[in-house]
Amino acid sequence: MNNEKYPQRIDYGVILSVMLLAIISILSLYSTTVLIQDGSIGMTVRQIAWYGIGTIAVLVIMQFDSEQLWKMTTYLYIAGLIILLLTLVFYDREIAAKTGGNRWVTLGPIGTVQPSEFVKIPYILMLAKTITKHNSVYRVREYQTDFLLIGKLAVIGLVPVVIVFMQRDLGTALVYLAMLIGVVLLSGIKWQILLPVFLLVSTVGITLILLVVYNREFLLNTGLFRPYQFARIDTWLNPHQGASDTSYQIVQTFKAIGSGGVFGKGFGVSEVYVPVRESDMIFATIGENFGFAGGALLIFIYFILVYHMIRVVYDTKNEFYAYIATGVIMMIVFHVLENIGMNIGLLPMTGIPLPFVSQGGSSLLGNMMGIGLIMSMRFHHKSYFFSGEGEEFHPGS
Repeated sequence: MNNEKYPQRIDYGVILSVMLLAIISILSLYSTTVLIQDGSIGMTVRQIAWYGIGTIAVLVIMQFDSEQLWKMTTYLYIAGLIILLLTLVFYDREIAAKTGGNRWVTLGPIGTVQPSEFVKIPYILMLAKTITKHNSVYRVREYQTDFLLIGKLAVIGLVPVVIVFMQRDLGTALVYLAMLIGVVLLSGIKWQILLPVFLLVSTVGITLILLVVYNREFLLNTGLFRPYQFARIDTWLNPHQGASDTSYQIVQTFKAIGSGGVFGKGFGVSEVYVPVRESDMIFATIGENFGFAGGALLIFIYFILVYHMIRVVYDTKNEFYAYIATGVIMMIVFHVLENIGMNIGLLPMTGIPLPFVSQGGSSLLGNMMGIGLIMSMRFHHKSYFFSGEGEEFHPGS
């Protein structure tokens, strides 16, 4: 049998990478909550439970081939929008009062969940379906058709971004934008169109930066921004000069990571207190316990994971899958870059967790669902193409 024509249905590189990240997550949480903070093992046990639930999600999702995913996508996307809108109404008031964000919902014995983490999956599917269907209808690329595609993606892609932003969750909104940008760049839209769009977005971004520096009152009066967001920028630019809790947290994170040296102080050893170390600042535990070597190993594992996800796309040769994988890859890569970047001071704090490692069931389950989509691509490795007529779906040779 030709192994190139019939690739393995299970990608063990993806599985091994996620397993290693799971081990790092469990050990880091145990080190943080039990050995360093002298707390209970409950958080570690819950993380293991969420990994169990996530594994079940992977096994279920990978059973769906691209034809089945294609047919479900629109319904899942609409359901996702409804869930995001309902979150604006039924968010947990107590958590919102503490954090300033209304993105959490309490579901009885399950506890608090963040719906926007789960909705990333139907969001990715809908972007992929929109581009694939458009390209199958307009096989000859023209400026008019490319502008039409941009319009479709703007409507489908920006509506969830706006809703998530209304939940006062800038970090997750940026993740959605990163996924949108990733699939747009891969969609085949002419660079003559993308370049002006990029310049327009850059101009808006530079204008916002100038307003943050010179006229914050204007931005506050729009009602779209909150003082704590500006405080995070100030902390990022001058972490040692601030007196806020955010400044203290980031300075302590710097100290913890820096004190780890090359090989760290050892498992469970900490001499620096870092607030909320178990979630967004879990990299501080890794850096302090295992040093530069431990942090580098973690980044290498992420690299291997992304590499294998890209390999899956090349092996399946399926356009719909390619856009799905791009969205999943952008989701994970943006999380990694932003989280580690804010831990070492390269980027401002946004409250984005470290994928597969930080404490938190919503984020972990959302990432595992993304892995399920990747595993589905390998498990159903046939190549498909679309007729462009309605929802009809044709298997290729």
